[in-house]
Amino acid sequence: MDALHAKYPFFEAAREAVAGASASLPTLVAEDAPAVERARERVERALLEGTAEPESGAFDGSESGDVARAELLSYPIARILVSLLDSEPAIEKYAAAEAATALDRIRSDIETDDELRSTSRPTVDLDEVLAEFDLADAVRAEPTRGGRDPVYYWIDVGAYLRFTSPSWGESWRLVNRALSNGDVRVSREELLEALGAAVEERVREGLPFDLEAGEGIAADLESRVAELKRLLSERTYTAPVDVVAPALFPPCMTNLIEKAERDVTLSPPESFALMAFLVGIGMTPDEVVAFCADTSLDAEGIRYQTEYLHDDRGTQYPPPTCETLANYGICHNEDDHMRVAADPLSYYETRVEEADEVTDWREQHGSDTDGADGTDSTGGGKPEAVEE
Repeated sequence: MDALHAKYPFFEAAREAVAGASASLPTLVAEDAPAVERARERVERALLEGTAEPESGAFDGSESGDVARAELLSYPIARILVSLLDSEPAIEKYAAAEAATALDRIRSDIETDDELRSTSRPTVDLDEVLAEFDLADAVRAEPTRGGRDPVYYWIDVGAYLRFTSPSWGESWRLVNRALSNGDVRVSREELLEALGAAVEERVREGLPFDLEAGEGIAADLESRVAELKRLLSERTYTAPVDVVAPALFPPCMTNLIEKAERDVTLSPPESFALMAFLVGIGMTPDEVVAFCADTSLDAEGIRYQTEYLHDDRGTQYPPPTCETLANYGICHNEDDHMRVAADPLSYYETRVEEADEVTDWREQHGSDTDGADGTDSTGGGKPEAVEE
């Protein structure tokens, strides 16, 4: 079995490998093969940690044949499990986690110099990934001097609009982009983010499966589904803290706010983490727009993310954990705060509960934050809202 298929199980070649596997998925599930437990772990970590990597460590394709086989076959079983959870937020979060994991692997592969690549570790290059998603003709590298790796690329405007998002902020708008002959100029990192969106779209495709509960493979997976539902219920935030006290925000969120206030553009993971946190503490889209009025975040991008997070699809599950944020370089475990809580919302809730006095930012800035232009005349910022 090709280890590269296990590393990128959503590739078309991997699908064909699964279809041609000697054991069918119902048989594997009925026999409780190793791939079944790995599938359960895959879904659990995707929904609770934002990653599909094994708990034992990142899978890079150099593992034994049995491990690679379980890794590959766990992917279609995981898709069945997440379908049986009967939850649209679970499907969306699962697809996002699979995409984030795949993007980390793609980055690692293409940033490894060809001459240094280990023959025991299967890798892909950028051209192969583009071809996988039928983007080979839609993307071209901008020439560089001296044979250096490209820094910028030109992507067909149709593909750009399909795989990018207003969550990129003001820079997403075509009027703020270099355009030439129907192509949009993007940085290398922006191209990778677009590929992550392509992965997420493919993972999301076809979910949920139409399965009859209590029959066939669904019946054999009942205990795994029940375990996942129990874990999710323990981690679900049934109600936000519903108080906005910026002085008590976790260090990572404070750092992101201060970075945006310096007019530095946040990366997509940084922007999403901040928006998920602000929505998680009970802020409405209008309030978030007002709070971030004097930052590099633009109102359109804020509304796009917060309205998605604020509705019933996105509020069932918490924002990324500190571990996931650390993987993105967002959380640095200042003051060893991971010992206080494993995620930003729990950390914030603990600080609010321990504070002697809390003044809500919304009380100082008024309740009417939905101006015609999406801003508040009082502006955003971080007032001295709490005395401890």
